[in-house]
Amino acid sequence: MSATIIHSARLVSDGSETADAWVEMRGGTIAAVGEGETWRSRTSSATVIDARDVAGPGAILTPGFVDIHGHGGGGFSYESDESDIRAARALHLAHGTTRAVLSLVSGSLEHLTAQAARIAAMTHTDAGILGTHLEGPFLDPGHRGAHDPAVLREATPDAVAALLAAGAGTIRQVTLAPELPGAAEAIRTFVDAGVAVAVGHTDADAEATRAAFEAGATILTHAFNAMPPLHHRAPGPVGAATADPRVTLEVIADGVHVDPELIRILFAAAPGRIALITDAMAAAGARDGRYTLGELEVDVVDGVARVAGTSTIAGSTLTQDAALRVALEAGIDLPSAVDALTRAPAAAIGVDDRLGILREGFAADAVLLDAALAPRAVWLDGRRMR
Repeated sequence: MSATIIHSARLVSDGSETADAWVEMRGGTIAAVGEGETWRSRTSSATVIDARDVAGPGAILTPGFVDIHGHGGGGFSYESDESDIRAARALHLAHGTTRAVLSLVSGSLEHLTAQAARIAAMTHTDAGILGTHLEGPFLDPGHRGAHDPAVLREATPDAVAALLAAGAGTIRQVTLAPELPGAAEAIRTFVDAGVAVAVGHTDADAEATRAAFEAGATILTHAFNAMPPLHHRAPGPVGAATADPRVTLEVIADGVHVDPELIRILFAAAPGRIALITDAMAAAGARDGRYTLGELEVDVVDGVARVAGTSTIAGSTLTQDAALRVALEAGIDLPSAVDALTRAPAAAIGVDDRLGILREGFAADAVLLDAALAPRAVWLDGRRMR
């Protein structure tokens, strides 16, 4: 069984940090974690890597990043075929995202079931693919963002059952508007099937959002975006989510979707419950230009994606390492920011018992960053990917 020891790194994991640490990966699992020179007694048959040789002075080792909300990258979309999906994943893997839930925008039931089935099959051959996030089609037309209004629909039992059957146990997350007819029943059905339900693209006030959380929803989709604002006399979905310790708040930390000052406020209001997502569309890591997101054309100018001919933001061009840097610029400390890329998103979809922490027995997913927080090496299941 192959083993790798990475030593002399600043280890940042599970909300804390160790100045001079080492990690041993063996057979896809973290075999041991320690400090100082104690790694030397474990070098038999192991590949030994000095973190400073790869990432320079100040090398930082973190768990692999987990993105629970993204639509593509590198010029490719998760709405497409297997080849395109793998190409999009390769772009994000190079930026430290070792595991991802692949998000689908609202579409016809036929398209969504077919794509969910395709992604379900890919989870058996690609460890980095965790399953599907259905961002719709059960959304409020008035807060649709970059979703085609023609395909939005109510959450009928038949539609819910068809999506669950297509996903075959790999639907990880569903975003819906809880005020729509049938939403409360849909929330309970999805939760009973092991799916994390997110409130988003909604006109719900704080009371309706709290009712959704009581019904079983546990995520707020991209906080502040596509929902009523946080107001001093109407706290809305964000106010309800920050007050509920069961709820994880997604945040797009690209400096466009949410002002950095509000990012700082969210981390303070919901410590340990922020998940830094990308919401990336195909243009992430690619050139400006015209793209397609679902059924809509999107123009990307200076790295900002908008529905063609409008001012509506259409996803992002973000990668998770960039989100880390934006979070630190907003005043978030490194352990908290890393936690929001690793343990917190894994917890939001119920896989924090094996992902998101560099601890004995967990998956051997790791990112080695230089002092400027740029990835220099990435491991998935103990295999070096870059």
